[in-house]
Amino acid sequence: MAERRRDDRRYDYWDRPFFDRGDVIHRGRDRVVYEPWGRPFVVNAHPNRFRWRADAYDIYGYNNGWTQTVIVRNDVRIVTISDRYGVPIRRYRELPNGTTYTLFNNMPEWWGGDRDVIVDVRPVTVNIPQTQYIVEPSRAPVEQVYQAVTAEPVAELDRTYTLNQVLFNQSLRDYMPRVDIDTITFETGSAEVPTDQIDTLEVIGAAIEEAVADNPQEVFLIEGHTDAVGSDIYNLELSDRRAESVATILTEYFEIPPENLVSQGFGEQYLKEQTDGPSQVNRRVAIRRITPLLSTDDEIAGLDEEDEQAFVE
Repeated sequence: MAERRRDDRRYDYWDRPFFDRGDVIHRGRDRVVYEPWGRPFVVNAHPNRFRWRADAYDIYGYNNGWTQTVIVRNDVRIVTISDRYGVPIRRYRELPNGTTYTLFNNMPEWWGGDRDVIVDVRPVTVNIPQTQYIVEPSRAPVEQVYQAVTAEPVAELDRTYTLNQVLFNQSLRDYMPRVDIDTITFETGSAEVPTDQIDTLEVIGAAIEEAVADNPQEVFLIEGHTDAVGSDIYNLELSDRRAESVATILTEYFEIPPENLVSQGFGEQYLKEQTDGPSQVNRRVAIRRITPLLSTDDEIAGLDEEDEQAFVE
């Protein structure tokens, strides 16, 4: 699998990086932490799990710093266009017959005049039992876990959003039920899932597998969290590795296509147990379906008919 680079024309008008308001505050071995909009955000530009069963894995570079990653798996092309910071702008799957399924678009056509990542969303009113809204597999029946993984929003939304808006706004994510995976116990400072706990993801894996089979555009967010012990940056990277570990297991053990999973670490920002000390409850991963929240507008951030550019003029 080779990495290729392409020298294309530059389109400054559309060269609008997500992090043009934030600086690099930490650069690790495979992750970079930025601080746009006053809060840290970790980016893993090329997760290893995307190489799963890949017949080809190519990265095409543009001279404005953007990239196009193309993965071929069983004659299906999975294309991700990313900005100069490694933030995915658009991801789609193209079948051999030319049919395209857009998974998300971080730069829909309204982006030029409405670029705010922080959005004002009315607080959600949850009218279902809390045990169905936030499901803990160790206490819930199999059917309840399954229903939470495949749930619809608990209240109606009047529009869709970019992936970045979903990641940056807890109030928006709160419209979707979630599963707090309390059957996995992370050790302090570790992102490793114990081997004997992998089977506890079987119900979740089966639910996601069925959902993706029914709708190839389904997207699930795998959220990583830590307790409050350690520095903010360390915990942010650690939480991202935890999310990536679970996403990798869902792909390798339960054959969930990696492109249907978005993994993101949130560090210690959303403590489930309010304590500054060590907490097993806070060292967790959560999963929720985010398909109903996402924009899939195809009219921007793609290649033209001649496969010459990554932007629409």
